[in-house]
Amino acid sequence: MTPDDLRTALTDRMTEKGWKWLTGACASVAADPAVVGGLFPLAGRRCGRVRLDPGDPYGWTVDDAARCLLLAALPLTGTPLLERIGALYRSGDAAERRAVLRALPLLPVGDAALPLVRDALRTNDTRLIAAALGDYATDHLDAETYRQGVLKCVFTGIPLTALPGLPGRADAEMARMMAAYAHERTAAGREVPADIGPILALFPDVPAPGHGDLESVPTATTDRRSPREA
Repeated sequence: MTPDDLRTALTDRMTEKGWKWLTGACASVAADPAVVGGLFPLAGRRCGRVRLDPGDPYGWTVDDAARCLLLAALPLTGTPLLERIGALYRSGDAAERRAVLRALPLLPVGDAALPLVRDALRTNDTRLIAAALGDYATDHLDAETYRQGVLKCVFTGIPLTALPGLPGRADAEMARMMAAYAHERTAAGREVPADIGPILALFPDVPAPGHGDLESVPTATTDRRSPREA
């Protein structure tokens, strides 16, 4: 999302009082970056915490969007910007950390903020993990770490539909990992998460080491075509 997208998304989700606070807070941050440390934690109380999409438990909230706009207002680049957002991440609660992760695509940080993404992926907070695998990770995270992050989503019950860049980042090795996991679950008589099926179907020729063909995995069924057939 761009800052304009966020403002549009917030149009019907904030009170006039909340808008007035956020507008003033962004102006204060633009004039003096040091004040962001005091304003950042207040966004939930002043702007609200409801979900932008009530049906998506892993999606954006009002305070996510408000905090992202505060960070986008920072007149900083390079090391000063990285130090500022790093400090907010380290000192913040789960909601504040999630907002920092969501804001990364809006900030001129290149791949220098990847340590924050990797830190979030080491946690067991499912909403933090989902936020860590957003647009910034799609563009900057290395293939091995991205695959491990996706597999952690499967392990922890995060729906893969919560990962916006997954279709473009899926590869044969990810499919092999998913296939092995699916076979292990099937052999143990346990349910296989249905949303790994589209990943397996993108690479139908990838076998799971030590197991049979993917045809035995019921979730490897989809109407989507393999890249080989496109």
